[in-house]
Amino acid sequence: MSPPSDQPCEPAGGDESGDLRIAVGDRGPVRIVTVVGELDRDTADELRAAPAHPPSAGDIERIVVDLAGLRFCDSTGLNVLLRARLDAQAAGLGLEPAGPGPSVARLFAITGADGVLRVHADLRT
Repeated sequence: MSPPSDQPCEPAGGDESGDLRIAVGDRGPVRIVTVVGELDRDTADELRAAPAHPPSAGDIERIVVDLAGLRFCDSTGLNVLLRARLDAQAAGLGLEPAGPGPSVARLFAITGADGVLRVHADLRT
C-alpha cells in the first residue's frame, strides 16, 4: 500500500526546522494519514484534527498513520497519537502507526506505547 498521491501534504508549521506536513487520503477501507516533519508541542494541533475527520462514506475500517517521514516526535506528539487511537476506537475503528523511524520507534518502546499501539514496520504490513 502506498501513501495517498492525490492529496499533497499541506504545510502546517511556521519555520523549516519545526514544520509538519499532513496528508489524508482513503485507500478502500483504510484511511491513510501521512505525517512528515516534526511532531511536537508547537505542531501537535495540526495532527489532532487529521485522523478525527469522520469517514465520509462509513466504509473506513481503520486508520493508518504513516510515520516514515516523521523526523521527530516528543511526548506531546505521542499523546496526540494515543488520543487519536482512543477516538478511533470510540468510533469503532482501529488506528495503527506504520513506518516509524528509529527515534520514533525508540520513543514508543521507552514509553510502552508499542504495547498499546499496533505498530507496523511500513505501510505494506
